[in-house]
Amino acid sequence: MAALVACFACQLSDRLGWAASAHAATSGRPGAALLGVALALAVANALAGAGAALIAPLLTPNARALFLALALGSAALGGMTAPKPPAPQARLGAFAASLAAGIALGLGDRSQFLAAAFGVRSSPVFAAIGATLGGSAACAVVILGGPDVAARLRSRAVRLPIAGVLLIAGIAAALSAFRLV
Repeated sequence: MAALVACFACQLSDRLGWAASAHAATSGRPGAALLGVALALAVANALAGAGAALIAPLLTPNARALFLALALGSAALGGMTAPKPPAPQARLGAFAASLAAGIALGLGDRSQFLAAAFGVRSSPVFAAIGATLGGSAACAVVILGGPDVAARLRSRAVRLPIAGVLLIAGIAAALSAFRLV
């Protein structure tokens, strides 16, 4: 559940929804764009879950909490900066363009890092599923809302409060990792 909420919040103002919204508006096929994004997020988060399953047995409980704190802090810092516009994919259809954008923008993204961190702390499978559902739901809001909603969600008024909440959660996780709380 935590991965779902955190990834939903991160993807609301991220470049992936912006790119998919542009592809959906250009082609007039929002369903195909959403399907491409969901598939790309599923692949990226499955890789994050697999990585989490590999490293979780090697980490102590404090190291797991610190890994989560690092992911939350990184997501907060990434949310404080304005995203650059994604490159347009004019030759591809809505599905293929959104899939390509999702794979390009999703690998190493802050929501994938969060999925891995939540997977290390709990079940990697459920963390990957939650991150995929949360990211897909956020992209659905952006795609179905159109370019106007995508522009409003990228504004400082949306990005900074989300980043603040993620930063506070990261600080709390770090304090817990160091056994200060």
